Amino acid sequence: MSKKIVAVNAGPRKGWNTDSLVTEAAKGAESKVAEIIRFDLFRLEKYTGCISCFGCKRDKNKGHCVCRDGLTPVLDAIREADGLIIGSPNYLSEMTASFRALYERLIFQNLTYNAEGPCCNQNVLPVLLIMTSNAPDTMYSGLVNNYRQNLNRFVGPTQTLVSGDTLQLKDYSKTDWPWSIFDPEAKQERHDTVFLEELKKAFDMGMDLVY
Repeated sequence: MSKKIVAVNAGPRKGWNTDSLVTEAAKGAESKVAEIIRFDLFRLEKYTGCISCFGCKRDKNKGHCVCRDGLTPVLDAIREADGLIIGSPNYLSEMTASFRALYERLIFQNLTYNAEGPCCNQNVLPVLLIMTSNAPDTMYSGLVNNYRQNLNRFVGPTQTLVSGDTLQLKDYSKTDWPWSIFDPEAKQERHDTVFLEELKKAFDMGMDLVY
């Protein structure tokens, strides 16, 4: 039976950096004969982050978020999966609000507040966390590491891939006012060289999710 890998794009822009890296990682897993279940968070029905109802803290609901909305099928799929790929761009020094909503619900449903067994997750699975940013890839190591630690603890062993200094536009000259802090030629050169290597790395890391 083939492994099931859930691939989640928490960015809004189809065909751009985050979407491309998530797609390549999924292709890597698919090359190992994995079944890919794909979600684009910006295209789901309405949903929220954790609403602090504590329904998941009842014994009968352990490991299950009881809030029913657009994220429910994503959480259900992850609960039955053999691996998880999730990617988000960095907005204002954080992951997207869509990523945060899923992250809150994914982590909190497995948190028990019990010192003897703080995590009730019954499906430990490998995770690949991808973040993209127009800032250098070294700027947010602390942020990514915090996410990695919590995913390690409440979901499963987590690897990270950070792509920095990304290309944001195909033509920076067409903006209404100059984006003068960027060097468009350097951005394009990096996109044509380093980003291609990162796509290959994402493919390889996706393969590694399938044991």
